Amino acid sequence: MKKQRREKRNKRLSVIFCTLVYLFLFLPISVIVVNSFNASTTKPYMSWKGFTFDWYIKLWDNTSLLEAFGTTMIIAIVSTIFATIIGTLGAIGMYRYKFKGKNIIDALLYIPVVIPEIVLGISLLTIFAKVNVPRGMLTLILAHVTFCIPFVIFNVRARLSGYDQSIEEASMDLGANRIVTFFEITLPVLAPGILGGALLAFTLSIDDVIISYFVYGQTKTYPLKVMESVKSGVAPDVNALSTLILIGTIVFVVLTQGDLFKKK
Repeated sequence: MKKQRREKRNKRLSVIFCTLVYLFLFLPISVIVVNSFNASTTKPYMSWKGFTFDWYIKLWDNTSLLEAFGTTMIIAIVSTIFATIIGTLGAIGMYRYKFKGKNIIDALLYIPVVIPEIVLGISLLTIFAKVNVPRGMLTLILAHVTFCIPFVIFNVRARLSGYDQSIEEASMDLGANRIVTFFEITLPVLAPGILGGALLAFTLSIDDVIISYFVYGQTKTYPLKVMESVKSGVAPDVNALSTLILIGTIVFVVLTQGDLFKKK
């Protein structure tokens, strides 16, 4: 009996603890969702004045916000493509070949990950100023590619840790050349790691504020636009767009991880 009571008590404590953790994680998100339906028209838009869908309609008239979001998506997609290609090739090269300074290069990959973003942002700004690259879309893409590459390399290299090179040898023994072997054997095997790295790079690019702040010039991204609006109170149309992004993310997760919700 004592054991059963102890198990029930531990179960209740576990449920309470998990509930508190999830409330801590999702309460700020729920505030954004709720405020997107707030009828308040006076700053700072925090007092509840009633329920409305007007901000979702007015969102489409806010061209500057939509342009900033479009710019963010373009930068994220382009940065992800370049970071994924460079990161994948870099991970494969460092896995297969031995050369002088390999350990040093491997250690240096962690610097963009652990270094404070403000330091990396200032460093990139200094480099762009030295080589006279005007700040804008190009500098944003270059900056995002720079800090996304290590994350792609880490994901692909984790996949390579259990990779059996004998399947490549078997492919070439059967007549395939290195290029065919890479696209038909190596790439499909590494696909989960590559996809994971690409998704992480895409997420980091969309979410970045600090590094983008130093290199954006006149090209504002969605996070920078939101940060700018914080000074006068985040408008409900920003909350509306954030809610739509959240819904899109949930739909994507359900579509890609639908098997997790199936009953076994």
